[in-house]
Amino acid sequence: QVQLVESGGGSVQAGGSLRLSCTASGYTRGRNYMGWFRQAPGKEREEVARLNLRSGYPTYAYAVKGRFAVSRDNAGITVYLQMNSLKPEDTGIYYCAAAPDLTGWGRNNYWGQGVQVTVSS
Repeated sequence: QVQLVESGGGSVQAGGSLRLSCTASGYTRGRNYMGWFRQAPGKEREEVARLNLRSGYPTYAYAVKGRFAVSRDNAGITVYLQMNSLKPEDTGIYYCAAAPDLTGWGRNNYWGQGVQVTVSS
């Protein structure tokens, strides 16, 4: 069992920044991959970024590349999503995710509770 608790959501104006945090507890080997998904109003959930905790290799969605950065602490307890140059289209509910591997990634993950990110123009 892996538990994920998110924090750091909020409301900002376009061009601003936010940092999301996701703190994990429970079965360590159940979270070799951690990352972030988001769901905008009226749209399906989409992947934002993911991090291979074993190699440290990050992967980003094209829409956020160059603006967002995913990272982790040295102990692998907390994963962050630094969001810069935010745009109104970044608005949505952001979910932290974890899984032992990428099989079923996005469907069979452990999930955080979700935090609201609102970007106004």
